[in-house]
Amino acid sequence: MGIAVQLHRCFWCNNTPIYRDYHDREWGFPVNDDTNLFEKICLEGFQSGLSWLTILKKRENFRLAFNGFDIESVARFSQKDVERLMSDPGIVRHLGKVEAVIHNARCAEKLLDSKSSLAAYFWEFEPDFASRPQVYNLETLKALTQSKESIALSKDLKQRGWKFVGPITMYAFMQALGLVNDHEEGCYVREAALAARRQFQISI
Repeated sequence: MGIAVQLHRCFWCNNTPIYRDYHDREWGFPVNDDTNLFEKICLEGFQSGLSWLTILKKRENFRLAFNGFDIESVARFSQKDVERLMSDPGIVRHLGKVEAVIHNARCAEKLLDSKSSLAAYFWEFEPDFASRPQVYNLETLKALTQSKESIALSKDLKQRGWKFVGPITMYAFMQALGLVNDHEEGCYVREAALAARRQFQISI
């Protein structure tokens, strides 16, 4: 029998299979699809004050509750939908966050009046590679909770009326959609994420 090879992963994802799968398949890989981007930014808002594991476990429930995070559909949600969502035990029942998703869908529609896609907008905030840390070790990554780009993105979104988009939340969003690659050195996914970014074409 062969010896099983232990893959090295980022420090935060080794506790559960759902974390490992999310880390290996999604986190840090570039995203171009507007529905996927809207889902990610909404879920990051729901995560505020909670663990990301809580959100991952409920993600399919969120998708069902919010019509797959289709922007046009969510923007048409009514007070009855708010009441439905607040009685849904499968999601995080936080009134402010539920209402923010609906509100942000309407803000996204307005943003799309001036931008060709959400992807085109969000990728404007990609940091210059040279400005990123030289070393991606545990100490560096634990200290990376926000950046000048996440602060700028947060400020711009708030000016456009978006809610639950603070700079720390936006940095987590940037990590999730691949605007930054914060896989630590030695993580077996880091090079795959870098390669995916080199091949990535941003929607315009």
